[in-house]
Amino acid sequence: MKKILIVALAATLLITPSAFAQKWEGLAKTPQMGWNSWNKFASNTNEQLVREPADAMVEKRLVDAGYVYLNIDDCWHGERDAQGFITENKEKFPLGMKSLADYIHSKGLKFGIYSDAGEQTCACFPGSLGHEYQDAYVYAHWGVDYLKYDWCYTDNINPKGAYNLMSKALHAAGRPILLSMREWGNSQTWTWASEIGHSWRSTGDIRASFEDMQHYDENGNPSWKQLGVLTILDLNADLRQYAGPDHWNDPDMLEVGNGMTVAEDRAHFSLWCMMAAPLIIGNDQNNMTKET
Repeated sequence: MKKILIVALAATLLITPSAFAQKWEGLAKTPQMGWNSWNKFASNTNEQLVREPADAMVEKRLVDAGYVYLNIDDCWHGERDAQGFITENKEKFPLGMKSLADYIHSKGLKFGIYSDAGEQTCACFPGSLGHEYQDAYVYAHWGVDYLKYDWCYTDNINPKGAYNLMSKALHAAGRPILLSMREWGNSQTWTWASEIGHSWRSTGDIRASFEDMQHYDENGNPSWKQLGVLTILDLNADLRQYAGPDHWNDPDMLEVGNGMTVAEDRAHFSLWCMMAAPLIIGNDQNNMTKET
């Protein structure tokens, strides 16, 4: 497979970038819906913790309701091989990503994965900087349908250029892959991203609360803030003009079922629907209450 990828990559690089479409069209005519591992399991993701939600989403008929993407977040990565191709963590994913993708597809779901535009992911695993075309071809070979593309360790990198590069790499790889951009809206992503990606994060990270939480570093200085539902709502209030088929504002993943009251969960979910936001579940699919 690697020799084939190298030949294909070399051929691709002979084509001028302007020959590529900016992104795969028609993958998000409505906001994408699915499940992501991060909010509940964070770095503890593994093959079994992905297969189980796949089974649960079918059993609970979430697939019938439109939740079709099953997405692995950060911490799935192994090392890059001698030729620079990314590999999966063999202890966490012993059967490999291709086998896992085949299983997810057999359930009528689509398979999503995570990477970062910087040298490292937010959890300090290998990022895609300098390996965009290699990674895109590996994802296509594995059967990936969705890429969540983060923005950690990106000092001195232009966000529009970085996301445009990955968008072109995904298109060149030949498999339709939805691009979910996660730059937190720092560069007013909504003003330039509609031709590059299918959705873009418009705020900082959410928490399972209606109130914000300030985090501090080891010296007691403010470092980063997790945003509550109400703050995120306010930040998105004026952005509806930028959203539409194939290009959506993303106020972050859902926290429904992760510790808020039922009334708060219902309000949170309703507000995300009103904002035409992607609906990405982030709870434990095997232990949902009837209300959730």
